[in-house]
Amino acid sequence: MSAQFLPTACPHDCPSTCALEVERLAPDRIGKVRGAAENSYTAGVICAKVSRYAERVHSPDRLKTPLLRTGPKGSGQWKPIGWDEALDRIAESFLTAERTYGPEAVWPYFYAGTMGLVQRGAIQRLRHAKGYSRQTSTVCDTPANMGWLAGYGDIRGADPREMAESDLIVNWGGNPVATQVNVMTHVSRARKGRGAKLVTIDPYRTGTAEVSDLHLMLRPGTDGALACAVMHVLFRDGYADRAYLDRFAAGTDRLEAHLATRTPEWAAGITGLTVAEIEEFARLYGSTKRSYLRVGYGLSRAHNGAAQVHAVSCLPVVTGAWQHKGGGALYCSSGIYKLDKTLSEGLDRLDTSVRSFDQSRIGAVLTGDPRDLTSGPPVTAMLIQNTNPVTICPDSTRVRQGFLREDLFVAVHEQFMTDTAKLADLVIPATTFLEHDDIYRGGGQMHILIGRKVIEPQFEARENHWVISEVARRVGAEHPGFGMTALEIVDAMLKASDLGDAATLTEQRWIDAQPDFETSHFLNGFAHPDDRFRFAPDWAALGPYGGMPELPDHMPPGRDADAEHPFRLVTAPARQFLNTSFTETLTAQKREGRPTALIHPDDAAGLGLADGDAVRLGNPQGSVVVHAKPFAGVPRGVVIVEGIWPNSAFVEGMGINSLTSPEPVPPAGGAAFHDTAVWMRAA
Repeated sequence: MSAQFLPTACPHDCPSTCALEVERLAPDRIGKVRGAAENSYTAGVICAKVSRYAERVHSPDRLKTPLLRTGPKGSGQWKPIGWDEALDRIAESFLTAERTYGPEAVWPYFYAGTMGLVQRGAIQRLRHAKGYSRQTSTVCDTPANMGWLAGYGDIRGADPREMAESDLIVNWGGNPVATQVNVMTHVSRARKGRGAKLVTIDPYRTGTAEVSDLHLMLRPGTDGALACAVMHVLFRDGYADRAYLDRFAAGTDRLEAHLATRTPEWAAGITGLTVAEIEEFARLYGSTKRSYLRVGYGLSRAHNGAAQVHAVSCLPVVTGAWQHKGGGALYCSSGIYKLDKTLSEGLDRLDTSVRSFDQSRIGAVLTGDPRDLTSGPPVTAMLIQNTNPVTICPDSTRVRQGFLREDLFVAVHEQFMTDTAKLADLVIPATTFLEHDDIYRGGGQMHILIGRKVIEPQFEARENHWVISEVARRVGAEHPGFGMTALEIVDAMLKASDLGDAATLTEQRWIDAQPDFETSHFLNGFAHPDDRFRFAPDWAALGPYGGMPELPDHMPPGRDADAEHPFRLVTAPARQFLNTSFTETLTAQKREGRPTALIHPDDAAGLGLADGDAVRLGNPQGSVVVHAKPFAGVPRGVVIVEGIWPNSAFVEGMGINSLTSPEPVPPAGGAAFHDTAVWMRAA
């Protein structure tokens, strides 16, 4: 057959959710992958990772058939079995756990390996139908969500396409050159069309910082202090829009009085920036009405993450930037979508009295920490989809310890033999997004997109929805969704949401869900009962963990540097990886090289380290060995290790998350991946 390009959407855990066109060379083979030029956000531009997707979908390392463990856990000894036997074994393990301890002994575990609402949500439908232990998903965005909700009351913001009409784009805590390339498309339009400036605020010189007009390289965990000092200048120098504040904000007088002592001099001592740098940025921001603040996730992944996001989110309110096209801010657009997920996730069977485990604390859960088990039974059976917790979760040494329990049955549904799959009892092969139907929504843009199957499944791979429906039948779970195809669920979801049907969306390719200008810019009021932005949030209403500042302030990080642990570790994303996805492709591995510690040259010299030397990083949780790279684009006292590499890529076989803390980020939980104090010495 002749090659043809078919429309679909990128499923990966990235805010762009790009509209794609994929070349189908044969019923089971793809060629090129490109962005859809007609999509107003994707605009024909996609990342290098996804453009090379043929390398991933046709990798010889794809899991091909169900595998049953035959030796000790982690031994790598497997035998192929049939799908019926594999599904029967999963079902029997679940039924045994339920008979022995009750349904809460079963913990289905998932996350964002696919962002498709049907394939991702199917495991929730099984959980709710059976009353299995629930999951509080905290690994990625909970602190950022709470920080944004604290002031705004809803997770929405200015249309990201408005960046092209901005005079100043502030990239705070993100690296879109590596992690969301489409942001740079709209930044480029603003720079070429309007002479706009790009400012990046980040603890090290990322690829985005390299191409910015101004880079503020602050110490990790000090973003709140910088935001407060900027607001101090805005009030002091007449940049605050007092008429806007009188109409739209609550507690302005209290905020201004509080900020009187949060001077640039005060913030300089905390952030490591100079007073001149802080003053320059504050004047630039205050004097530019069309200022677009693009808030990333980086500043939220710390013990003080929610507080930092809230402090930063106050800036466009103080200046009144929300009144202008090309002004305002965006953290995430998830609140704009009104998709009814009752059928896909089985929300009509949800019982909130069933215990819920914090996803980030899987190590504590599986090793029986009483704080997590809440007087309930141990977890003795798991099915894992769309995630790789042995590598990505904090305190990974303890996570591994939990997975090695002999009384724990684990089935992993995966595309590749990940670190988590290696510790499973049963591994079953999963489809990629090109091999099944689904529906997607953007996190950093505004489109609902359909992704129809492009090619037939590789080898014996099966989609999530089919696997869950087959397990459900075997364990006696009842729900209408188990008897439907994925496309039928997409169709029903669209109809229930008054968004047409699957056939129409297939023809149209996407739905632009961005609200009108007034709603996007909160000019109809903020999403609180009084319609006002909150400088003093009700943190207690957002979560159970206390210690939050009453007003925007510098909240100390959870693990600050000290004499024994003088370095702050930031585990930033790598350009060629997306969490642990793409770590299995040879091109990505070659371009990234190996796990590397970026260290200021003076710190490297003080430790006697040259480029390429082995260096050991450690704290009370453990230690890891990587290779040093002196780099002037990082502050002294800070070490950057990019990428969530497989454990096998490290010298001693244990990854970087051996060092990160599982302690919940207030107010509602979350993982403080960028908030770790370590010692460092030559290995």
